[in-house]
Parts: sequence; structure tokens; C-alpha cells
Amino acid sequence: MRPEDLKTLVTLRMPYGKYAGRVIADLPGPYLAWFAREGFPPGRLGALLALMHEIDHNGLGELLEPLRPPR
Repeated sequence: MRPEDLKTLVTLRMPYGKYAGRVIADLPGPYLAWFAREGFPPGRLGALLALMHEIDHNGLGELLEPLRPPR
């Protein structure tokens, strides 16, 4: 993990699937858990989804709040 990956989690939108268009940090835990069971996609997106799964699974989502862009 690189420090900039955390910022990417709150800005990058899911490019496909049921939650297409939703910011990665806002994906529901069960969806992330499904990827963990079935396999994350290859490449950077998969690595970011795996990171978000770890953050969500360990209850650390609030760590991302200061990194979110102003609404």
C-alpha cells in the first residue's frame, strides 16, 4: 500500500457492476466481502478493493473521512 492509495479510495468510482459510479470507500461491506471470497479483479482496482475490504473489515472506515473531498 502506498499513502496515496487512501486518497484514491475516497475519489475513485467503481467502474462497473451493481455499484458502478459509487466511490470505492462507500461500497458496502458485503460487496467487498463477496470480492474477498470470489477473487478481486486484477490490477490496481483489485488492490484498492482489497485494501478497502481490510479497512472495512477492521472497522477503520473513519480514518478515510479527513481525506474526503469537500461536499
